[in-house]
Amino acid sequence: MKKSLLGFIVIMLFVGCKKETENPKLKVGAWKGIMTVSENHELPFNFQVVNALNNQLELRVSNADEEVVLDEIAYKGDSIFIKMSVFDGIIKGTFTDNSINGSFIEEPRDRVVPFKATFTDSPRFEDVDKAKIDVSGIWEVSFNYENEEDFYPAKGIFTQNDGVVTGTFRTPTGDYRYLEGVVDGEELKLSTFDGTHAFLFLANASDSTLTGTFYSGTHSIEKFKAKRNEAFELPNADELTYLKEGYSKFDFSFIDTAKNKVSLSDERFKDKVVLVQIMGTWCPNCLDESRFYVDYLKNNPNDDLAIVALAFEYAKTEEKALEKLKRFKNKESVPYSVLLAQYGGADKDKANKKLPMLNHVLSYPTTIYIDKSGNVRKIHTGFNGPATGEKYVEFQNEFKETLNKLLTE
Repeated sequence: MKKSLLGFIVIMLFVGCKKETENPKLKVGAWKGIMTVSENHELPFNFQVVNALNNQLELRVSNADEEVVLDEIAYKGDSIFIKMSVFDGIIKGTFTDNSINGSFIEEPRDRVVPFKATFTDSPRFEDVDKAKIDVSGIWEVSFNYENEEDFYPAKGIFTQNDGVVTGTFRTPTGDYRYLEGVVDGEELKLSTFDGTHAFLFLANASDSTLTGTFYSGTHSIEKFKAKRNEAFELPNADELTYLKEGYSKFDFSFIDTAKNKVSLSDERFKDKVVLVQIMGTWCPNCLDESRFYVDYLKNNPNDDLAIVALAFEYAKTEEKALEKLKRFKNKESVPYSVLLAQYGGADKDKANKKLPMLNHVLSYPTTIYIDKSGNVRKIHTGFNGPATGEKYVEFQNEFKETLNKLLTE
């Protein structure tokens, strides 16, 4: 009897250990992720692994005031698969309870960034010297300043406290969202990972200048320089995109997620103020804008207002693109139609051919304001999201003012 009992205990212990080995879990607590963006530079970010509903683990990535929740985690043996919230990316790798080694992959864009993570509460940037410079304030920035064709301006907006820096870069087509980092002696270091952006900014800093390099994953490296300029402002976002001469109306005809053709001439848009959002589910600024619209509609229901989105997708087939649109609508509770305008890439030259009445599609997102008579009254290029602080507040006020005017006409 004793031998039988002992044998049963040994078997149960073996089965229990095997089950635990076959179904390991990441440790709950603080983690640090690292993406290798070049031979000499790594992009750090911090995240928490937490127990969520039904005792399922989820990752919560922190970038300044932003928290990105990744709640789709799958395991197979010692392999782990972490799907991004609404974007195309996935982290694939091998893991133990306190480490992950693999890659961040965006398959539709053929992008791969080496990735690793460890269970640690160490800060985003380590071994940092005391800050010798305070970068707080407004900066006039030039990206790709050595190449006239690729040059673009930006506005740096930073706040520094005890060497810790938060802020963003605004460009004519949108902002670089929540950046977080440090001033290490005389070097500015900023990074973010939000599920699609993998951005690292490194710059030598003085009281009045910045000279540095911007790494976007492993696919793009841009030089930039900046000077302090509290009065600097970017071009007016309402004047960059417009109807070409010879066109008096805006129109489209694309399929929705059920493959039904939708056109601006449809009865559902008649005698209504219509906002047409040019966007992509891969685009973080578009996500910020969509969240703003969803929240606005929830708090300001109005039968005289309609919103419709035209999506330009990187997915390589129509079916995959439509699945992306369905996922986006479901994840973000989008109540308005999201139409598939293009798949296989978001090339702006091709987008221009799909919407020939515009002088150009300069930015994802772009929103077209159409009055109840079908006239284009305003076209807003880009989006100043919540990371831009006062500019985001200014946008909200202008949006409500414009919409109220059109709705009361």
